[in-house]
Amino acid sequence: MASRSLQLFILFVCSLTIITIECSEVEKQNPNLYNITKTVVHSAVSKGAVCLDGSPPAYYFDPGFGDGVDSWIVQISGGAWCVNVTDCIGRTKTQLGSSKYMGEQEFRGIHSKNKSANPDFYNWNKVILAYCDGGSFVGDVEYVDPATNLHFRGKRIFYAILEELLEKGLKNAKNALLAGGSAGGYPAVLYCDSFRDSLPSAARVKCLNDCGYFPHFKNSELEKNWHIRFSGVAELQGAAQSLPKSCTSKMKPELCLYSQNIQQDIKTPLFIFMSAYDNVETKYTFGDYMGGLIDGGKCSASQNQSLIEMRSEFLNALPKGDNPKLRGVFVDSVHHHNSLLRRWIPETAINVNGQLHTEVFADWYFDRKYTYLIDETNELPLTNNARLIWSWKVDNATARVIYNTTL
Repeated sequence: MASRSLQLFILFVCSLTIITIECSEVEKQNPNLYNITKTVVHSAVSKGAVCLDGSPPAYYFDPGFGDGVDSWIVQISGGAWCVNVTDCIGRTKTQLGSSKYMGEQEFRGIHSKNKSANPDFYNWNKVILAYCDGGSFVGDVEYVDPATNLHFRGKRIFYAILEELLEKGLKNAKNALLAGGSAGGYPAVLYCDSFRDSLPSAARVKCLNDCGYFPHFKNSELEKNWHIRFSGVAELQGAAQSLPKSCTSKMKPELCLYSQNIQQDIKTPLFIFMSAYDNVETKYTFGDYMGGLIDGGKCSASQNQSLIEMRSEFLNALPKGDNPKLRGVFVDSVHHHNSLLRRWIPETAINVNGQLHTEVFADWYFDRKYTYLIDETNELPLTNNARLIWSWKVDNATARVIYNTTL
């Protein structure tokens, strides 16, 4: 009997030790920056929903907790585009064209689990769709050239992953956000209504295009590089057949790859984060050299004039500001890219007229305040090394962060 009691006691002590170690490991995790392993959707292959190389698509999932278990952020990744066969073949040897090369995904920004820094979304279910189709998830081309073995099936990938997420609990969502950054910003607009229609009618469902609202320039010099890029994407991905007829019946398919030409048909509330001087916009419009000139404050008078014209055309491409409940906007002038991930923490959030983009969006999403805000103070870009200096505290009554800010 004594021996049996001793065995049970030792087992109990060991169990407590294991629990203590596991809890300690959880506590060590940085809530603002952590890695998640991929979930490969093997069932998608039978539907033809595959990456450029024919491998199954994947996503990254971090489950919600507490009162966030019925709230979801589904984010569509970006990573530019492949615009010709050679470019696309090159991608098949990387995570941008094959799930074989996908490692862990870094979660940060709006995915932070830090309640103080991210009070509105910290405990939501968080999903990042891996980008491996090269064409902003728009392709639905059946034919596969045996000489290249390239598959252009981004549209199928989106719906195959959405189907799996719905079964994982998304179908019961009370709050949901479809977001996308850079090349992922466009599909967040394109599939916004479909995402809304797949969820309960009583759910709060909205969409966000972060740094992916690239304008179609009327100035041919500003537009020429974008024309080459989007014409290539449209041809490879079969955009004439896969994009909405409401757009392709009115204009060339490549023009329907600009968010400005499809947003007016989206019925679901949409928010746009974008710098008027987004550094991917300036790179693809002018060339790699422009970034160094802007951040070094070395642009010539004629270059500054071109930048001002770029800004003007971008602002004209935005939705009208007469209904911010349906179309919220936050436009800054910092020469940067991606507000959703890289600038969501207090130390680096964007401030326009004393308003932080993190709080402006949260207020818009939760119907607390609808904002359409454009930085009208800075006609030229602010350098990307510009930082905001914060002093902040948590309001215990609301659990929200209160900031005092200075440049």
